[in-house]
Parts: sequence; structure tokens; C-alpha cells
Amino acid sequence: MESAELKKIAKKLRFEAVRMIYEGKDGHPGPALSIADIMAALYFDIMRVNPDRPDDPDRDRFILSKGHACPIFYAALNERGFVKPKVQDYRLRALDSIFQGHPSMHSGVPGIDMTSGSLGNGIAIGAGMAIAAKVHKKDFYTYVICGDGELQEGVIWEGVNIATGRKLDNLIVFIDKNNWQSYKSVEFTVGLNNVAERFRVFGWDTQEIDGHDMDAIKAAVAKAKTVAGKPHAIVCDCIKGCGVSYMADNNAWHKGVPTDEEWAIAKSELGGE
Repeated sequence: MESAELKKIAKKLRFEAVRMIYEGKDGHPGPALSIADIMAALYFDIMRVNPDRPDDPDRDRFILSKGHACPIFYAALNERGFVKPKVQDYRLRALDSIFQGHPSMHSGVPGIDMTSGSLGNGIAIGAGMAIAAKVHKKDFYTYVICGDGELQEGVIWEGVNIATGRKLDNLIVFIDKNNWQSYKSVEFTVGLNNVAERFRVFGWDTQEIDGHDMDAIKAAVAKAKTVAGKPHAIVCDCIKGCGVSYMADNNAWHKGVPTDEEWAIAKSELGGE
């Protein structure tokens, strides 16, 4: 799919994510909006998936390790046709809704390959999926999105280490490097946000791109697939809350619900009616 069309889809996903948070009166808009372009590229261009066969054993796998960003994931699954019939009212986080506050394989939402919520597990579980593909001689790729704040979890680096040791060139990890976490900036917490340097030291094939540049996202995945014998890290410079003026790079919107007036602004900026 052409990048211009993918950008339109990413804008639509942003609109749906903010809408479900506004209507559900709970959720994490900032972390969701920062990865909208990556999600659009993956689900509408890069990944080998079939909405009519969500459990196809030959499909590519996807893990949203930063599970609190799930509104953008739900929007992508719904827009791509996994959810049948397509929903308008997500009822996000409602007690009896399938669209819970973190992705769950057992919630009833088709196309979720891993339950996430407790941060840090995505790379290690993704490595397990990648190992399984090699054992069973399958050619699918496993894609993971994790946050830069999430990299403080120790289990992240256990997964990174095993992926290097097992030469998992069928594992591609996107790091949403938006420089914020729930409390304050990543650098305030750990002193340094040298993501690419750390992955390179662990022996990963590592690229640094603009996480909102659709051409760069597609090119990075294509380049990663030419490098054999190494897992792949694509470090994405992203803007938390990207797409909504008052949310962009504003960590107050890590979690929060727009007022009626704020929703009207977001709807206008994201092309909603």
C-alpha cells in the first residue's frame, strides 16, 4: 500500500483510539497515538495476516508489549476486519466488554497473539515465538512494539540476550522512543535514554528512524529482513500523543479522558465528523 494511503489509515486509527477513550471515559491516549503510524504500516502493509483466519499457523505474529496502548491496537484490528461485525461502540474497559484495558488473548477479540499488561514481557515471549518458528521450520516473523520507559524492566534484557544467542533473525522489535513514561521523562528516571546503543551492544541489528515516517518504517523492515543471523531493533523517534495538538509531547496525557471541548478539538484535527 502507498505511504500516503497508510498515513490516512493511521489518522483514522488515531481518531478511533481517542473516540473510544472519550466514550469509555478511561484509557491511555498518549502511548496509543505515538505508535499509530507503526500500527498502520504493520497491519495494512507489512504483516502477513488474514482477518478471516486469525489463527492461521503461518501468519506473522504481533505483540503489543506496552499493553496500555491497546486502543490503537483495537482500532487497527477493527479497521482491518478482524472484528466481525465491525464495531462502532467499543465500550472500552467496561466490565463486560471484550475491549479491556490491556490486550487479552481470552477476551474475545480476534487477532491478539499475546496477553500483555505487566510491562517488559513482549520481547522474551516474542523470542519464544521466533524460536518456535525456527523449530517448526515456519517462515513467519514476530513483531513486537515496546516502549522506551518499558526498557527499564529487567526481563526485557533477558529476552534481548536469548534472541541474540539464538540468532533470531525472524524477530523484529519496534521501540517507541517518545522519551516519556508514566511519571516523568525517561532520562529523569534512568539518566540516559540511549536505546540504540544498548541494543547494538547486545548484538542486535539496529536502525534508528522517524517513527512517524511511513516510508522509513517500511524501508526499515525491508532492510531488517536482509540481515541474517541477528534479531532486529528498529528504534523509532516518536512523539507521545502525536496527532492531537494539546496531547503532543504532553505527558499529562499518558492517561486521561478528553472533556467535551477537548474531544471536539481532537475530532476536528483527526478528520472526524
